[in-house]
Amino acid sequence: MWSQNHWQQTVYGNNDSSQRLARYADIFNTVEGNTTFYATPSVTQAKIWRAAVSQDFRFTFKLPKHITHELKLHNAGPALQQFFSVMAPLLDVTGMWKIQLPASFGPQHLPVLAQFLTQVPQGLTYGVEVRHQAFFAKGDAERDLNRLLIDNQCNRIIMDTRPVFAAPPTSAAVIDAHQKKPKVPVHAIATAQHPVVRFIGHPQAEANVHFFKNWLKQLPLWVAEGKQPYVFIHTPDNQDAPQLAVDLYRLLQQQLHDSATPLASINLLPQHQDTTAQLGFDL
Repeated sequence: MWSQNHWQQTVYGNNDSSQRLARYADIFNTVEGNTTFYATPSVTQAKIWRAAVSQDFRFTFKLPKHITHELKLHNAGPALQQFFSVMAPLLDVTGMWKIQLPASFGPQHLPVLAQFLTQVPQGLTYGVEVRHQAFFAKGDAERDLNRLLIDNQCNRIIMDTRPVFAAPPTSAAVIDAHQKKPKVPVHAIATAQHPVVRFIGHPQAEANVHFFKNWLKQLPLWVAEGKQPYVFIHTPDNQDAPQLAVDLYRLLQQQLHDSATPLASINLLPQHQDTTAQLGFDL
C-alpha cells in the first residue's frame, strides 16, 4: 500500500515501480501495511519487501481481517501460525503488529482479547485498535481495556479523526472517509512503550496544524519518558499524505528542539536514520 501512482513526482522520482518501497524507506522510517489486513502475501513477496528496506526501517503490519473480523479472535491459533510463518522474513524490521477490531467488538468480548493475547507469538510488539463507543466513555469498559493492555504490554492505537470530520463532505474522498472512519474521542494514553497515533488529516493542509497542536505537546512528553511513539499521517484521498507528513514532522522537530528533548537522531529528509519518534503515513 506504499505504492501509489500519484506519488510518482513527490516521492518516487525517476524510480520504477519495483523500487517504490525502497524509495519510500529512504524518506520515511515506518509504514502501516494495510495490505496484510486484506490478504496475506507470499513468502517470496515478504522476502522482496525485506530486501527493499534497511535494518532501521520499521513496518507495522495489520493482522488479517480473517482473524480479527471473521474469526473474531476465536480459535485463531492455526491462522496465526500460518500468517506469522509467511511473515517470518520481516520479523526483524516490523516494529508493531496491529490488531484492528471491529466496532461490534465490545466490553463483553474483552476475555476473548485476553485469551488471544496469550496465543500470539510472544516477544513481539502489538497494538490494539478498538472502535466500540464504550471503550471511549471513560467508564469501567475503558478502564478494563486499558488495564488489559497495560498488563500485556500492548499498545493502544489512538485514532484522531477530528481533522477529517471537521471537513465538509463536499468531495467523494471526504464523504468516503466520513462513512468509514470512526468518529471517536481522542484519548492520548500510552499503555506500553510504543503509543500509536493515527492522524486522519483535513484535505486543506493548513487546517491540520490546529488539530496537531496537542500532539506537539504530548509526543515530546512520551519521548522524554523513554517511549517511542509511532505517528501515521493519512488524508482522505492520500494524494497529499507525504507532504502533510513532512510538514507535521518539521513542526514536531521544532517542538522537541524547543523543549530540549534529545533530537539529534531525528532526520526525516533526505534520508531517515535511527529515530526517537517514528513517522510515516497511514494507508
